[in-house]
Amino acid sequence: MTTLKNLKGTAIQFLDADPVVYAGSWSSGGSMNTAREVQSGAGTQTSAIAAGGNSPANGNFGIVEEYNGSAWSEVADLNSARNTAGGFGANAEATITYGGRDPGATRAYTESWNGSAWTEVNDMNQARFAFAGPGVGTSTSGMAVAGSPGDTLVETWDGTNWTEVAEINTRRTQGGAAGAANTAAIAFGGYDDGASDYTANAEVWNGSAWTEVNNLNTARSSNTGSGTSTAALCMTGRGPSPTAWARTESWNGTSWTEVADLAQARYDGASANSSPNTTSIMFGGKNPPSTFFALTEEWSFPPVTASVVQEGDMWFNSSSSALKGYGTAAGIPAGTWSSGGTPNAARSGRGGAGPNTATIHFGGFNPTSTVKNETETYNGTAWTEVANLNTATAMFCPAQQGTQTAALAASGYSGSNTTNTESWNGSSWSELSELNSSHSYAAGAGTQTAAITAGGQPPTRALTEVWDGTSWTEVSDLNTGRYFTAASGFQTAALCFSGDTVPNAFTNKTESWDGTAWTEVNDLNTTRATGGGFGTQTTALMCTGNTYPPIVANVENWNGSSWSEINDVATGRIRIASSGSSGAAGLIGGGQTPPIVGNVEEFTASAGIATVTTS
Repeated sequence: MTTLKNLKGTAIQFLDADPVVYAGSWSSGGSMNTAREVQSGAGTQTSAIAAGGNSPANGNFGIVEEYNGSAWSEVADLNSARNTAGGFGANAEATITYGGRDPGATRAYTESWNGSAWTEVNDMNQARFAFAGPGVGTSTSGMAVAGSPGDTLVETWDGTNWTEVAEINTRRTQGGAAGAANTAAIAFGGYDDGASDYTANAEVWNGSAWTEVNNLNTARSSNTGSGTSTAALCMTGRGPSPTAWARTESWNGTSWTEVADLAQARYDGASANSSPNTTSIMFGGKNPPSTFFALTEEWSFPPVTASVVQEGDMWFNSSSSALKGYGTAAGIPAGTWSSGGTPNAARSGRGGAGPNTATIHFGGFNPTSTVKNETETYNGTAWTEVANLNTATAMFCPAQQGTQTAALAASGYSGSNTTNTESWNGSSWSELSELNSSHSYAAGAGTQTAAITAGGQPPTRALTEVWDGTSWTEVSDLNTGRYFTAASGFQTAALCFSGDTVPNAFTNKTESWDGTAWTEVNDLNTTRATGGGFGTQTTALMCTGNTYPPIVANVENWNGSSWSEINDVATGRIRIASSGSSGAAGLIGGGQTPPIVGNVEEFTASAGIATVTTS
């Protein structure tokens, strides 16, 4: 018999099956035969077409492929090889490709595909490329929005001819657009040549005029889109730096909402454009500086008839005889990584503290391997330089110790390993009592007034010290000495995982600290060192690292008893700064790939279903 405790005021439903999470998700589809960027796309998730494009191996080309919902097949080439063209069509057997560039010039060419051959039809009125696309409509009722040159020019296609119509209000190239026909569309994002900036602007077309509506949450260009004027998706893109994004936003006719990111960050890819935002497909694209993709990702929402779960719901699943609940940290291990603001300085071996919306990173090596003392704070959008450390230091503990206004910097390398301790009060650093033993790249966790550090080098150490706000005290050692290790938690409840036990002898061992002693618990799935972690003793993430020799983008989630693999970061790296108030939200930044980089990636756990423990 099951007895339910402490459920006063909680409504329990009795269901035969779990309700669904109405959040949408991306899954892997079949890869194209030719990796490419700036190709045109058209069709649907189960009947799509990719035409033309660009790749390092082929340069500018006319290669065309069709997708049947599981695999891509090469079909007849375009008559005119080109890239940055637009495309639209109801399915892969009836599409239009228009405009674009070839090595000779910008083109007004239009070609029609009937499932077996391409036929040249009437040209556009204005030759241009890099449309706000992939395009809008069907092979007999389509629309070409903006593009370069022209930027605000709009033309509609009636199956025979192109006609210039009212121009869009905001100049843009390389944006996204969606719509089922040339009488109803939405355009969003892109690069605004007039303002020389990336735009979040969105506009809807009613068949005669454009009207500005609510902006995207993130300004971007080189994005793509799909859906209708009232149910659209905006996918991928980039901002002021060449960093690629995996961000996805959903339009409901009124506003944009950030939804699940793609698995692979990229820009200049393509999508099929004639389905609503309940299904979509994203294919190709690139990641700077020159990684071109053939991969395909498919998007799906649950059907509108599905029983949808809400935050805080509880139910008894009679089929599995399990009491379940739904919440943000419900078991994780679902979550997404997205690009964050880029720090002012690229560094590796930095220290960090605070949640991902109020972070502080400090010290580290610059690209010439010089130890630095700069400190930067992050508000969730942008980084600001603040007062420097008193001692330039790198190779701190790669975990949070404190907050953005009350942080602790302990140990590290400043020409040699140090015992130095500094405290941050929100405006300046102050030197405090030193550690008993000098070391670098130990595990660290806790707060400004109650911290713990364990392990470090050289030589390999198992030493553990705790901080009470005034002084450090040696306590029980780790069971396995290590450096280049990671940690999460607090002074009396911490976790230490990964590391190097001797040069290039990496470990996957995990140890849990109860305030008195370390206990070995379940190992990581991937043995590694020089990664980073954040979270608590019961909910933590292990991110990236070196498996000797490959650097991995692998991420694992700790649920209090075991590790499971979750979504990878976009950029595998070592010697990162990591920070986060829990395993449900945090960030990693900087590090080496092996060149030292500055880009930041942020993690947000998806709400999930978890079994509720009963007795």
